[in-house]
Amino acid sequence: MRVTVDPDKHELFDDKSIFEKLPHTCPFFRHQPGSEKAYCTVHLTRPEICRDYGCWRLLILNHTGRRVGRIKYIRTLCSDDALLTKIWESCIEEHKEPDDKKWEDEMCRILRRAGYTVRR
Repeated sequence: MRVTVDPDKHELFDDKSIFEKLPHTCPFFRHQPGSEKAYCTVHLTRPEICRDYGCWRLLILNHTGRRVGRIKYIRTLCSDDALLTKIWESCIEEHKEPDDKKWEDEMCRILRRAGYTVRR
């Protein structure tokens, strides 16, 4: 399948600054300058591997190994798990550590202490 940059994302795609901070990121992933928003610049024609990929920085599994949540790049939780959502709202959401590695380490500690398995 041929992949092409979405017509409205050419300017975004031309900005390669993301690779300074995330050198191993997907070659089509870009941040909107001046914001924390991020985009797939080939969403309309993305290859099959992209369609199957679950975009996350932390994957959260329950005690049975079932996926119950994902934390996306901008520190956003995606989950339908009521307990996980409650933990996020009470312990994690407002955690303002600026260093990504330290923030992820702390999130892993909090979630593991609550009985979840966390994968990076």
